Order: sequence, then C-alpha cells, then structure tokens
Amino acid sequence: MDGLTVGEVAQRFGITVRTLHHYDDIGLLTPSRRSASGYRVYTSADLTRLSQIIVYRRLEFSLDEIASLLDEGDEVSHLIRQRERVMAQLDEMKALVEAIDQALEKAMTNTPMTDDDMRELFGDGFDDYQAEAEQKWGETQEWKESQRRAKSYGREDWLQIKAEGEAVEKALSEAFRAGLPPNSLEAMDAAERHRLHVNRWFYDCPPAFHRNLGDMYVSDPRYVATYDESFGLPGLAAYCRAAIHANADRTGL
Repeated sequence: MDGLTVGEVAQRFGITVRTLHHYDDIGLLTPSRRSASGYRVYTSADLTRLSQIIVYRRLEFSLDEIASLLDEGDEVSHLIRQRERVMAQLDEMKALVEAIDQALEKAMTNTPMTDDDMRELFGDGFDDYQAEAEQKWGETQEWKESQRRAKSYGREDWLQIKAEGEAVEKALSEAFRAGLPPNSLEAMDAAERHRLHVNRWFYDCPPAFHRNLGDMYVSDPRYVATYDESFGLPGLAAYCRAAIHANADRTGL
C-alpha cells in the first residue's frame, strides 16, 4: 500500500481529494513523501493514520479533538478508545430502539375502538346501556363532553377505564358484604374513587353532580335488578347510592 497518490487514496477510502488536501493544510495528515513531480505520496503509516481519522470522524469527534488524540497513544490505544465509544453508542441506540418499539406498540394497539370491540370488552349489554343513556342524557353537556372525550380513546384507554371501574365496584361490594355502613371511610373512599374516575375520563363531576349519578342507582328498577344480580348482593345498588351521598355530604356539597 506504499506510494499511493492522493487520487488513489481518495478512491480507496471513499473520501474526496479536497478533504485530503484540507487534512494536509491543517497538519492533520501530511503525506510522508512527495514524488519527483511534487505530488503527494501516502505511505502505509499515513494510511493507518487516515483510517484512525476516518473512524474518529464517524464517531463524531471534531478535527481538533482528533489531532489531539492522534498525538498521544498508539494504534492499540486508539482502537480501544474507538471500540468503547462504539459500544456506548450501541447501548444508547439499543435503548432508543426499545423506546421507539414501545411507542410503536402503544400507537398500534391504542387504535380507536369499534362498536364490536366495545361489545367484546363490556359485554352484550353495551348497546342497551348506550341507547338508554343517550335517551336520558343526550341533550346534556355532560353527555356531549363524554362523547367528545371518548372519541380520542383507544383500546388501551378503554382497558384502563374498565379496570378502574371494576376496582371501584369491587371496593363498594366488599364494603357492603362486610356490613360496613355507607358512611364508613371505606365506602365513602370507594365512592370518591368513582367520582374521580368519571371526572377523569368522561366529564367534570363535582360532588353535587355525583349525587345525581348516585340517584341513578335506584331510580330505574331494571338498573337496580341488573346491578344487584350481577354481584349477587341484593341491596347493593341502594348501598352505592347511599355511599355516594355520604361522600358528597362530607365535602359539604
């Protein structure tokens, strides 16, 4: 590899002649020999130095940094330093790929839910509940707001909504089963979790309005029967209503 001209070096290393001239001008890589005609001639040692420069540049070191590094150490120390930098970048890129994959998975799975998806998630009674709710509250601001928010929710959101709702129902049914009064801390805290759940996902639900939802638990005999039977706890619907009212009472609203 001794005795390569600037054009041959540029072709072999995939860089421009202009770049090699610039490296020579700033003293970063000066050819060790000149031909009889005064042309630059690169020796094997020059090409080793050039390969180090190219690697450092790919690792985003500045030319000044490279010049300083090449003035100290030997070929082995340069290769060790370069390997360490590459491994560090690989770790960073691996972490970035994992973050992108997680974001991609969320974006792909959190797609808007179809009616069939909602039936699968919430059961066959979903259509009846939607129709009845719209008939009762379709003209209210709360209903319109809940519909507006729901349009932006994907499957992951609805799974979380369902899990949170089931957790509230479980807490209330356990308090009822344990014989705790509706104004016990356990029952009122569960009722407050329900209020915050509605407030977060569907529409603004201050304690005073939450009372209206509590009344809904006992205003429709079909709802009472369905709710009590689903848990096998007669009287649970009335208990939930009482817990909601007790929670609103403790806030003074």
